[in-house]
Amino acid sequence: MKRGALRRRAKDISLVLIVLVCATLVLWSWDTTPTSSFLPPESHFLKLEPEEKSERIPTVPNTETKDSYSSATPFVNKEQSKEDPTDNKDTEEEEEKQVEEVTDSETNQGKASTIEKEEKQVEEVTDSETDQGKASNIEGEQVEREVSVSEPKFQKTPTSEENKIEQEVTAGEADAKTTHIKKTNSDPEKKTLTTDQERIEQVVAKKDDDDSSSTARISNQACNYAKGKWVVDKHRPLYSGSRCKQWLASMWACRLMQRTDFAFERLRWQPKDCSMEDFEGSKFLRRMQDKTLAFVGDSLGRQQFQSMMCMITGGKERRDVLDVGPEFGFITPQGGARPGGWAYRFPETNTTVLYHWSSTLCDIEPINTLDPLTEHAMHLDRPPAFLRNYLHKINVLVMNTGHHWNRGKLNGNRWVMHLNGVPNTNRKLAALGNAKNFTIHSTVSWVSSQLPNHPGLKAFYRSLSPRHFVGGEWNTGGSCNNTTPMSIGKEVLQEESSDYSAGHAVKGTGVKLLDITALSHIRDEGHISRFSISASKGVQDCLHWCLPGVPDTWNEILFAMI
Repeated sequence: MKRGALRRRAKDISLVLIVLVCATLVLWSWDTTPTSSFLPPESHFLKLEPEEKSERIPTVPNTETKDSYSSATPFVNKEQSKEDPTDNKDTEEEEEKQVEEVTDSETNQGKASTIEKEEKQVEEVTDSETDQGKASNIEGEQVEREVSVSEPKFQKTPTSEENKIEQEVTAGEADAKTTHIKKTNSDPEKKTLTTDQERIEQVVAKKDDDDSSSTARISNQACNYAKGKWVVDKHRPLYSGSRCKQWLASMWACRLMQRTDFAFERLRWQPKDCSMEDFEGSKFLRRMQDKTLAFVGDSLGRQQFQSMMCMITGGKERRDVLDVGPEFGFITPQGGARPGGWAYRFPETNTTVLYHWSSTLCDIEPINTLDPLTEHAMHLDRPPAFLRNYLHKINVLVMNTGHHWNRGKLNGNRWVMHLNGVPNTNRKLAALGNAKNFTIHSTVSWVSSQLPNHPGLKAFYRSLSPRHFVGGEWNTGGSCNNTTPMSIGKEVLQEESSDYSAGHAVKGTGVKLLDITALSHIRDEGHISRFSISASKGVQDCLHWCLPGVPDTWNEILFAMI
């Protein structure tokens, strides 16, 4: 009995001692670090980074235009979203379906990659690292949707020829991308990108480092002249619009019209990360000594040509400049209004500057030369005959097309699309957007293939010049009444060209992209507008530009890239 009682008392004493020891340890721990010993390590706290304030202008995905059927209409605002009804609803619907297919495939790929990344991160990292991983996955998915291009897969690919067509025409169908513009302060050192934009650019840059041919990014080895802003320069314009009568058509010289606001002439394009060389006529001629610069394209190409002539001469009359048009076949045909182009030579440096009219950048020839009302074969797979005949005489080539790819132009000019020398029977290629993209790819590829035969040739494809019709088209009451520069304080930040078709066409070729679409799109006040001296009542020109004006900047960038 006594032994059992002693054992129970010993157990009670042991329990009391254990409790006292634990209490002593707790009190000692409390005195050393009162509460932190019960909290998780500092590294496990959720840290919230402060947001960088940046005022950004909302944008919407690019849309097709009536005249161009192209992917080059960035920064469409609310007022402009009502414009550009297409001539061909069947073409637009077909292209929209194909764009949806591309978007769906891109979305599925983005989701799959996100799930895989999240699973790996959950297994390997802490809670905070997992949160960061999810954020990076979300940004990666956004970049995949905005930048990556997945070619649509078609079920039927009967021949190698159709395979080639499908690969080339689908290049301009995945146009649902977002472009970025940001308002900036006058002090360039205080400009900051938003956190999302910085991360997206980092992801895009890393992606291009891994595979430089994976996207149609603008080359930024030296300077990306497409990124920047418009600034006021008291030394502008580079020439007088009222005095450059020898080279400048009166229908584009707004100084000869009733326009009274010329603030648009004072703007200069400032690239974001570099300075652009100042244009000087004498410097240009020395650089182009014994060389020929050729512009081949539509009326916007002709504007760029006339702008260049005025810039070289400073808008002054030059009686010593020689007309050498006949050397390039520029002779006014019997009964014709004008030749197929113009060519002028500056004798002091033997520099030639020329322009050849080729609105679609493909070969067009009459089907029946004896019939004045004959239809014309529009050979989508042939470069213009001018390039085939005179490329060996050209040192710098600038090509463009876009606004003539609409049913009105084709029917009015009696153009019939041909492929392989016969009328086209490919239904997919019959869509004007596809036909345009195929032609651009075909001509750019041909020029690139000729570069090894002409080591001194530098070739450029200029991206689409944007239109600014609001409330209709040129013949349905469309207007562009703004005459005040609204682009000051805005900065173009996008890495890719807004004209995706152009950017994709030059990818992997020796032809360089002269990207002017985004920087021109924020200059809606620079058009001829209602001041045209030749337009009918109620008709405005929101396609062509006043000169001097925006096309001068295209030539400044070209000069810097030569």
